[in-house]
Amino acid sequence: MRRTLLGMTQEKLGEALGLTFQQVQKYERGLNRIGSGRLFRLSQILDVPVSFFFDDLPEGLHYQVPESVAATAAAQPENIDAETFARRETIELVRSYYRITDLVTRRRVFELIKSVAGPDPVRKRRGRPPGSGKKQRTQPS
Repeated sequence: MRRTLLGMTQEKLGEALGLTFQQVQKYERGLNRIGSGRLFRLSQILDVPVSFFFDDLPEGLHYQVPESVAATAAAQPENIDAETFARRETIELVRSYYRITDLVTRRRVFELIKSVAGPDPVRKRRGRPPGSGKKQRTQPS
């Protein structure tokens, strides 16, 4: 879904890879295997590390997990699975959000979504009240 997030069509990706859009479709659906050289080129075009394509592998298949990948996985909220981030609805929501050019309006939309969604269960478990992520400045005595 990285291609979609970047707003790139299958046709444009195919052109960059020297393939038809039908071949790109087959790769995306998992109907055809992709070689390591092409996978590497794909990672360059989509501006992601090659490991990006292996993030959803079952635990037993991960031989060595780089610290950066492990830290990213640990930082994800426990109540949201990786599948949520791959959904077209999520990608369209994020893209639409960032098309809001007025920063005040964007922040208001953000706050509206948070209020409609209700309290964050991850923050509650950690014992932090909502909105306490920012450090408070203290006045020197």
